[in-house]
Amino acid sequence: MAVREEEQPREVRGLKAEHAEATRDALIASARRLFARRGYADVPIEEIVRRARVTRGALYHHFRDKADLFRAVFERVEEELTTRVAAEAMRVGGPGKELEAGCLAFIDECTDPAVQRIVLLDGPVVLGWETWREIDFNFGLGQLTAAIRLAMEGGQVERQPVEPLAHLLLGALNEGALAIAHADDPDRVRRDVRAAMGHLLAGLAPR
Repeated sequence: MAVREEEQPREVRGLKAEHAEATRDALIASARRLFARRGYADVPIEEIVRRARVTRGALYHHFRDKADLFRAVFERVEEELTTRVAAEAMRVGGPGKELEAGCLAFIDECTDPAVQRIVLLDGPVVLGWETWREIDFNFGLGQLTAAIRLAMEGGQVERQPVEPLAHLLLGALNEGALAIAHADDPDRVRRDVRAAMGHLLAGLAPR
């Protein structure tokens, strides 16, 4: 007679959970490398599972389909992007200057192959504009709102309602990021977007 999972020893359940998590991580890592290099449309499921060294059934145990796996990859890249931008903002910015440093760090990250292909090029197409925007806001809006508050407290930004400004700045950053991703010369456009963002932020200073 089969033993129900809840009746198994805690150590066995723990090992199974660890194995499941390792399998999921392997699939995400494999898909991420392939999506970043070739794009979502040109990567078959068979290659993802082969490079992850798991079965096709294991993929469908963790994800509904290839698009669901892409969403997990997208969220992982967004999470790492947010972490890198926050770290760079704290390192470069210093007290009260995190907003400018974070915005410029985000713009610089837009030439990273994984960010460019997965987040900016394939993301809106595979996920749909509304879902792409929702996930992006979930990761970026809170961080940007906090940076704006610090900038206001430090006297770099004129005091005003924070949330509308955060939405406007995030929209500007995303449009700049998309311009970089779709450009024939991403580095040149990145420099132009960087300069424009610097002027935009300078205009927020107290009069």
